[in-house]
Amino acid sequence: MYEDILVPFDGSEGAAEVLHHASEIAHWADATIHVLYVADTNRDSVTVVEGQTVDALAQEGEDIVEEATKTLDSLGVPSETDVVQGDPAPTIVEYAERYDHDLVVMPTHGREGLSRYLIGSVSEKVVRLSSVPVLTVRMQPDEQLTFPYEDILIPTDGSTAATHAAVHLAELAAALDTTVHVLSVVDDSALGPDVRSTVAGNESEQAATDAVETVVSDAETHGVTDTVRHIEHGTPAEEILDCIESNDIHAAGMGTTGKRGTDRILLGSVAEKTVRSAPVPVMTVTKPE
Repeated sequence: MYEDILVPFDGSEGAAEVLHHASEIAHWADATIHVLYVADTNRDSVTVVEGQTVDALAQEGEDIVEEATKTLDSLGVPSETDVVQGDPAPTIVEYAERYDHDLVVMPTHGREGLSRYLIGSVSEKVVRLSSVPVLTVRMQPDEQLTFPYEDILIPTDGSTAATHAAVHLAELAAALDTTVHVLSVVDDSALGPDVRSTVAGNESEQAATDAVETVVSDAETHGVTDTVRHIEHGTPAEEILDCIESNDIHAAGMGTTGKRGTDRILLGSVAEKTVRSAPVPVMTVTKPE
């Protein structure tokens, strides 16, 4: 399913765990991991050593990717490395696209609480900008890293972005012979107490049911044999987290719209909150504009 996996890597303890998780995926898929260190040109790292101009960050990056290679060699995973200079997020996105990587795996510094924003996070910018699927893994103590995934959650709102992502995730689930949980949430907070709201609520419930059935049908078409349907009422992001925790989900996957404007906040809220808060890896798949 994947042949070339890009792992942006900075050598931190949390990033090392993500590298191990990526290595499990690569070993299963018989893929090569490309370890990338981006020397951040937003930081002043140029110095003079013995009369020669040296970029300290780039030099540090060479040592970091060399250590990553040793780790991957010990795990039996083929790897390549590169150290480049640039603004990290767009550099990672451009690199993945230029070299036709199938998947980007990277850590994100998740925070507790659904209202906390991490505007400026490299991982979140990559998720927003990347046309290549991105698997984000929170560097938090409660993060659950299990592979192969035995249960994958696909939330859907019936949008074309969600349906597009579901196809990719169904292919992954079929290859892993995993159970697919499909969730759609009726957001009751948008409804008022009057009769019209009752009608709207019934329509919303039917729309959620239809969205789930569409994804289940697509999943079965792609070879998934075990599916579970979930229709919940509440706040979408919270219901997604509840579903992950109550069903022992190992990974979740969602669609994004792929907006590239620099003034756009990542994803439009529900997926962004899931990326930040879910205690399992989250794969985001962009539908091209």
